[in-house]
Amino acid sequence: MMLDKNRMTSAEEATRVRAIRLASHSFDEAFAEESTLEMTLSEALVAGLLKQGVRTYFAIFGHGSTDLGEVLRVYHEEGAVSVINCRNEVEMAHAATAHAWVTGETPAVVTSIGPGGLQAMAGSLAASSNGVGVYHIYGDETTRGEGYNMQQVPKPQQGIFGQMGALMGQSYTLHTPEALRECMRRGTSCVHHPYKAGPFFILLPINTQPQETAVNLRTLPGRLDVPPVIPADGAALDEAVQRIREGSRMVIKAGGGCRKHAEALRRFACAVGAPVVLSPGSTGVMLDAHVQNMHVGGSKGSISGNFAMEGAELVVFIGSRGVCQADCSGIGYPNAKAVININGDIDDLSHYANTTGLPGDIGAVLRRLLEALGDKTGREARKAWLRDCEAKKSEWTAFKAERTGGAPITDAVWKRPVLTQPAAIHQVARFAKSKNAVKFFDAGDVQANGFQLVEDDAPGETITETGASYMGFATSALLGLAGTKEAPYGVAFTGDGSFMMNPQVLIDAVEHGVRGLIALFDNRRMAAITDLQIAQYGREFKTNDSIAVDYVAMAGSVSGVKAIWGGETSDELAAALEAGFAHDGLSLLHIPVYSGRDPLGGMGAYGSWNVGNWVDDVQAKYLQATI
Repeated sequence: MMLDKNRMTSAEEATRVRAIRLASHSFDEAFAEESTLEMTLSEALVAGLLKQGVRTYFAIFGHGSTDLGEVLRVYHEEGAVSVINCRNEVEMAHAATAHAWVTGETPAVVTSIGPGGLQAMAGSLAASSNGVGVYHIYGDETTRGEGYNMQQVPKPQQGIFGQMGALMGQSYTLHTPEALRECMRRGTSCVHHPYKAGPFFILLPINTQPQETAVNLRTLPGRLDVPPVIPADGAALDEAVQRIREGSRMVIKAGGGCRKHAEALRRFACAVGAPVVLSPGSTGVMLDAHVQNMHVGGSKGSISGNFAMEGAELVVFIGSRGVCQADCSGIGYPNAKAVININGDIDDLSHYANTTGLPGDIGAVLRRLLEALGDKTGREARKAWLRDCEAKKSEWTAFKAERTGGAPITDAVWKRPVLTQPAAIHQVARFAKSKNAVKFFDAGDVQANGFQLVEDDAPGETITETGASYMGFATSALLGLAGTKEAPYGVAFTGDGSFMMNPQVLIDAVEHGVRGLIALFDNRRMAAITDLQIAQYGREFKTNDSIAVDYVAMAGSVSGVKAIWGGETSDELAAALEAGFAHDGLSLLHIPVYSGRDPLGGMGAYGSWNVGNWVDDVQAKYLQATI
């Protein structure tokens, strides 16, 4: 087939002119004198996303996205967008999630349907579970039905990938170019939702991408921006006020929704004088050393956090989804008689029984609640209860110091003394904090010990993907710092199993100039599951391996990566951390850690969980619960 070079050049020139405008002006400024333009659907989509602030694309181009890729090439060359090419679709889905989480900007993921789309869709679980908005754009099968398209699901049914996207989040198929406006409207309502953002899947058929269409620029929606809302009816507010004034044993459970409302939460907690229990995803919403911060609670909680949960008679849930591990599968509050729930999402608002629901923006609702409470906050009645909780926090602090300060222990696999995981993770976390680095935690034992140990004073110091508990997230998240102006230094905390899920970041991080460090804690097993097996059945089964891996040699084989042996003592690890941080690029520290039955080797578990042979007991207690 012959290409019309003159036509192609002319079309590219028009695209390039628009890209130049958009690179240096806002969308409205770039097209101030025009209301309607002719362009391809691919370019119209890129322009429409720019109007919503989408400037970063994580992409693996395939046969389903060549036309979109050509538009992105021109826009990238002119600086209107940044395109980061990746090597694995799960990796780039995680990178995009981390990019949105850290920067607050909305990125897009680009791939084709088929295996690539399914992998990216699997990675989108991290975004949906943690309330992070990301666009996913997949090149889809043609709309003409000329026969099976390569990579489509080989089934005589229409729009299967669109249906899968609708199950994973929300989706829209651009079956015709004229549907762009509605697609963009639904997209921003999803990815920029004020209370429960998530991934939005755009299915872009191969044959509609290059179609010319007239675009009314004035009607393309910008980024969703809705004002804060609070309950209009005073009855629920009055009831909540009364409960708070009378609740002598009250606890606040701060969920992930509090990350954007830390100041409002702190003012409320101090005014009412109640202990605050954190979720793994809300560390930093209270100052770590604050006397009311009881730290994490749940099935892998803390001495102080779980004590406050178990003794509370009134629970104020703020921005919490009621995840099984965070509330001990529904039995974490055995003495609770009533609930006040503050949440923008109606389903989450009504999760517990005997609830007074205050729907709306968390910050606005808390301000209104404080106004209604006035000077009568019930604080005096909670002094004794708070002292009991403070004593448990002191106990937890001493326990933590014992675990993190423990000497190396002889390990059966390493056959020599190595650092315990709490000691090593704590040391790396403190180092990261001293460098103002953002900490990314992977799933598994590293993550569980991590959220028990981090000492955050602000949201965003730690990014831990506890929603989907996705192995390989942390290392991939480092790539999310690519294309970010004044990006923070990133430290990925990962285990040997999680690292091998997504090791391609070794290449991609160097390619895109990411400056960060991978702290690889190697115990040659899935320790979190091993511990669960032993706790429940007294035996471990198939959660370890016999293969030693030289991760220093592996990572060092990639040009640009500084690979370092992390050592077996605190002093050796400290030197390795400084050497890694000094490298202007990506570093990897291979840190051997102890795994075994010595109690100093872990941070312990403090709650219940509806799994394995605990099920009957947990479910029997749940039946007796009041909330």
